[in-house]
Amino acid sequence: MDRPDRERSEGRRHFTTPRSDNKDAVFGVRAVIETIRAGKEIDRLLIQRDLGSSDTIAELLQVAREANVVVSRVPHEKLDRITRKNHQGVIAFVSAIRYVSLHNVLSGVYEKGQTPFLLILDRVTDVRNFGAIARTAECAGVHAIVIPFKGAAQINADAVKTSSGALNFIPVCREDNLKDTVIYLQQSGLQVVACTEKAEKNIYQADYTSPTAIIMGSEEDGISDDLIRKCDMLAKIPMTGNIASLNVSVAAGAVVFEAVRQRLG
Repeated sequence: MDRPDRERSEGRRHFTTPRSDNKDAVFGVRAVIETIRAGKEIDRLLIQRDLGSSDTIAELLQVAREANVVVSRVPHEKLDRITRKNHQGVIAFVSAIRYVSLHNVLSGVYEKGQTPFLLILDRVTDVRNFGAIARTAECAGVHAIVIPFKGAAQINADAVKTSSGALNFIPVCREDNLKDTVIYLQQSGLQVVACTEKAEKNIYQADYTSPTAIIMGSEEDGISDDLIRKCDMLAKIPMTGNIASLNVSVAAGAVVFEAVRQRLG
């Protein structure tokens, strides 16, 4: 469902509970520079909003640009809530996985004579939800999970643990612009199906036996309207209860395994 219940984000928890032992964070200007240069995957780079300019900060920004690292300017207080140690106004979160190229994934799937099956997550930010979705996707044989550079869950040790290790096996592709990604997938022969309550058809009326990418929306406001307009089909999960809203990981399981059922049939 594209409007699942709003849960406390594990990613946001890092910013509300002091963590002096955050194993996913590297802090200090020089340490972060060398971490990026070492080729580590960086989920996010946080830089103090009012941090003055210096040669080392200029060097850090240059290295970040060259590595295509997402930079966010944040208040000093937010950095202090992540670590009690001397962060020098700079904290980077190191990803627990290495991202892969969507082009390479698709090429590999077609070369093997398989029918592409992808899952796109539009601004799913809860780490536990993301881990649970990855576990479901890996079990269902999804070829890759696609996420945006900005507005996605931090893929840290908690995400890997919640996925029961599935994130060690299923490829994750991080893309600059999901609208452009949808167009690219369509041009590559895939139909793109949005799982959204705004649909007239339900997920059991859609055909997933052809090359398919399924989009699931954020915990707060579902799939963005811009993405919905780009999709080939909209499909909803039929519900008869009073709440009429599912957790995004549960919703993903419902639609993904309907696709599996059809493909096995």
